[in-house]
Order: sequence, then structure tokens, then C-alpha cells
Amino acid sequence: MNDAAIPLPEPLATLLSPEGRALLDELRDYDPARELALATRLRRDHPADRVSAALGQARLRQRAVAKFGAVDAYRMFFTPNGVEQATRAPVAAHRAARLAALGVRSAADLCSGIGGDAIALARAGIRVLAVDRDPLTAATVRANADALGLGELVEVRCADVTEVDVSAYDAVFTDPARRGGRGRIFDPEAYSPPLSWAIEAARSRPVAALKIAPGIPHELIPGDFAAEWISYEGEVKEAVLWRGTGDPAPGRVAATLLSGAGTGSGPSASYTLVGRGLPDPQVRPVGRYLYEPDGAVIRAHLVAEVAAELAGGGLIDATIAYVTADELRPLPSATAYEITDVLPFGLKKLKALLRERGVGSLTVKKRGSAVEPEEVRRKVKPQGPNAATVFLTRVDGAPSMLIGRPAGTGPGR
Repeated sequence: MNDAAIPLPEPLATLLSPEGRALLDELRDYDPARELALATRLRRDHPADRVSAALGQARLRQRAVAKFGAVDAYRMFFTPNGVEQATRAPVAAHRAARLAALGVRSAADLCSGIGGDAIALARAGIRVLAVDRDPLTAATVRANADALGLGELVEVRCADVTEVDVSAYDAVFTDPARRGGRGRIFDPEAYSPPLSWAIEAARSRPVAALKIAPGIPHELIPGDFAAEWISYEGEVKEAVLWRGTGDPAPGRVAATLLSGAGTGSGPSASYTLVGRGLPDPQVRPVGRYLYEPDGAVIRAHLVAEVAAELAGGGLIDATIAYVTADELRPLPSATAYEITDVLPFGLKKLKALLRERGVGSLTVKKRGSAVEPEEVRRKVKPQGPNAATVFLTRVDGAPSMLIGRPAGTGPGR
């Protein structure tokens, strides 16, 4: 089913009418807590189905601001699953920029969802075929491309991606569905379509990007693909398998950290740490500073690369992704903390120490500990004007507590 043949399902059809668009504009800043009274008032002048559709869309747009920014989100159209599963705009823009840099001028976006990636590709100057098998989702992609002035660059097709001929395109981008009726799917062969199909589809074109879950085992990554883990503002968002033109080189592993503009089409600052195949760092005593690698770095198995950037850098435990060193060196790949105390695990001892130092603002981090941060806060009952960070972890196999503060801050800050 091509662009012209895609039906316009309700409730999207009523929202795309002039009356529907005007109603959505009116609801831009509405308060969901007052929805009942608002709905009652609006039904005096609008059909009940239009009011219901507009209120639902207004809620989705408010949720979408975090991913797309207010400028785009309040012009776009969403489905509940579309908001949940859409790529955050800065991540999609990063990926689209890489494809454009590889010389891609046309791409098939398979499993397009509501069009977040197609929009980013089009903004990068790439002509896009967006494919999704759900008629409402496909119609939503069409509406979004038009709403953002990208309609001429985006063709939409409602079809099973496994039946689409992509031979006319420079590249394929595939984002298999990783959620089902019972929630998140962890078996890559249970993705829709399966990972094995997506890999073969990627191999069919000169350039390809395949979005996968960041927790995928490294041994499942084919040797003719590069792998990139991406975080935004410290939160791991996705992993991407890349193939084509020798850049990135097959087998390369990298972690990209995005920050900055964050939403919409604006640029984001980025830093990429590339794997060098380093051996695991040695375990050493806890030094003055503790470095917490970004989640994308950890997922990419690049903690050794972080340690190598520090004189005398090493692990506090062979199985824990905390790096320690005696020097303070700002690293874009990790957050540094100044450690003041290293103690055997014990909440009574922690409570006494925090009380002695007047710590009322307590940040609790854990890695390799079964104790939950909420339980720690409840039992130690921090009080006072000062702040501290406690790490519940293992030091050379022993359950331990490391107390400190973000490096560069003074006591109590």
C-alpha cells in the first residue's frame, strides 16, 4: 500500500481537519487535572468524538515534548505506542548525520513507527521511504512529515517490511519492534522482524544502520558490523549496528555520549570513545578519586579505555565497573567523585558517620550490591545542611561503602 492508498483512520482524521487542528491549538497548555470540566465545556461547541480525540492527542503531545522538544511536539501527531517507542530526537539526529556523512542520499526506514527517525533523516537531506505495517501509524508518519514541512522528502508505505524492495535506496535503517503484548522482548529472534532478518536486510545495501536493544550480548554482533552504544544526558538509549563503506570499520566498538540541545532539531554536543581492544584493568586499592563510567561506555565494554586515560587507573573490583585513581582528570566518558572514606558495609556505621558530618542530602549509588538506595535512606535518616554521595559496592570482593562527593565541589556542596 503506497502513500496515496493509505487510509486516514479515526481519530487522526478528525484531528487533521481545520476544526481539529484549531481545537488542538486551544489545548496546547491545558491542565490534565481539570480535564473533566474542560471536556464538558468543549462538548458544547464540538462533537464528543473530536473532543475525546483532541484531549487524548493533547496528553500525548505533552509527553512527547521530552523527546521531540516543544516546537516539534506541538505540531506533530502521536499514538500511545509511538510516544513510548519513538527515538529521542537528538539520538535520531546523530544517527542521521552519520548516514549523511557516509554519503547516503536515500534510505528505507523499515519499522518507522510514528516517523521520528524518518524526520531526522529528511532533515539531514536524505530522501526517505518510511514503512510500517499499521495503517494508523503509517498515516501518522504522513501527517508528521507534512506538519514539519518535510513531506516532499518522505514517502510512506503501509506494508510488511519483509516484503518491501529496498534495492533503489542507498541505505536501510531498521528498528525492529522489541515490545510485545507482555512487555519488553529480550530474545532478538523474537523481535518483529527477527534480528536475523534485519541483519540480512542490512547486508543487502551499501550502507545500513540497525537499532537494537543496548543489552544485546556482544557475541550476537556479526563480525562484519560495527557497534555503537549511545547515551543521552547519561542515560543509555540504544545500540546501533553499522555496516558499509568501511567507516565505521567492521568490528569497531564505540560509545557515543550525547548532551546539550536535547530536543527538536537543534545540535547536541557529542563525544565518542572508540574501543582499542585493551585488556581488563588491574584491580588496585581505592585512590582519592572514583570514576563512574557512562552507561554507554559500560555497555560497550570500554571501561578499560577509561582506566587507560588515568595515570595508575584501575578497578576497585574485578567485576565492578568503577575506576579509581589518585589524580583528578576531567573525562567526558566518566563522572569523577572525590572519596573521603572507604568502609566495610554496615548501615549503622554509615548512619553514625553521616550524623557526625551533618549530612542531610544523601545520594546513594549502587553497583554489585543487593541493598536498594531507598532502604538506605529510610534506615540512615539523613539530617543536616551538608551533602554526600555513598557508593554501595564491592572492593576487591568485599561488600563496602565509599563515601565522597562530586569532584570539584567543596565539603557540604
